Amino acid sequence: MANIDDQGRLEPPRAASELDTLLGFLDFQRATLAWKVDGLGAEGMRATTAASAMTLGGIVKHMALVENAWFWRWLYGNERPAPWNAVDWDAEPDWEFESSLHDTPEELLSLWRGAVDESRRLVALALDQGGLDQLAVRTYPDDEAPSLRWILVHMIEEYARHNGHADLLREAFDGQHSGE
Repeated sequence: MANIDDQGRLEPPRAASELDTLLGFLDFQRATLAWKVDGLGAEGMRATTAASAMTLGGIVKHMALVENAWFWRWLYGNERPAPWNAVDWDAEPDWEFESSLHDTPEELLSLWRGAVDESRRLVALALDQGGLDQLAVRTYPDDEAPSLRWILVHMIEEYARHNGHADLLREAFDGQHSGE
């Protein structure tokens, strides 16, 4: 039975296969980020708190990059797609955070949602080809490649960390908090 929480997020299954549990938690974290930025205009997407320059818009753009990096680049070995392929990452290591200040909320959310859709497609393909044990095409300098299982767990961790930042930013901007 599917459980929907007060924010409209589909809760991860409580007793399911490893795959369904991993995908359920990843989608829950994605839905949490969508909830944190829901209804925000440009001012809200650019708001900062404390001494940090991090913004909700920057987090959204960063997560689009992370989705593309792990599923498009690492898992399948493709080169970076646009807009990431035009960036000099050595000169601008925080480009996605800084450039997000010039993007509209609609552009940011479109970029992120497109990356999520592509990631879902690539995960489904990988599951058909080799399951959770399938190794990424790209490897670390020691020639070890992460498995799809590792990538999914890493993505859950990445979203959970940045969703914590998003909680703080959203509450500082307009008082909305997670209530959890």
